Amino acid sequence: MSKREKAAKKGGKGGKNAPCAAAPVDVTPVPVTRDRTGAVKMSVHAKPGSKHNAITDVSPEAVGVAIAAAPTDGEANAELLRYLAQVLQLKRSQVSLDKGSRSRNKVVTVGTSLSPEEVLDRLKQATS
Repeated sequence: MSKREKAAKKGGKGGKNAPCAAAPVDVTPVPVTRDRTGAVKMSVHAKPGSKHNAITDVSPEAVGVAIAAAPTDGEANAELLRYLAQVLQLKRSQVSLDKGSRSRNKVVTVGTSLSPEEVLDRLKQATS
């Protein structure tokens, strides 16, 4: 009889891959979170070259933002930050681009006392 069979017969753990007894944790992705430092981070999917600025959708993966600026020389990034500051009712200096300066998928940091829930609520209000 092998060690695994003996352990299973005794009611042991059953090896490395035995299921955990803890309840499953529901991990639903959210586009707005708080990082370890306490800053609010927001995943953004930018859509430059649109006719006007708008929050297009708030999905579990990212916040879709249409930007009325061309994606050249950082114009779309600057317009994105200006528009997000306006939607969130913050100063432009409180919103900064953390990652994705040359990509459509970006991470924006909101440096304020707003909670992630408040940021998400303001973004959802702007979609309607």
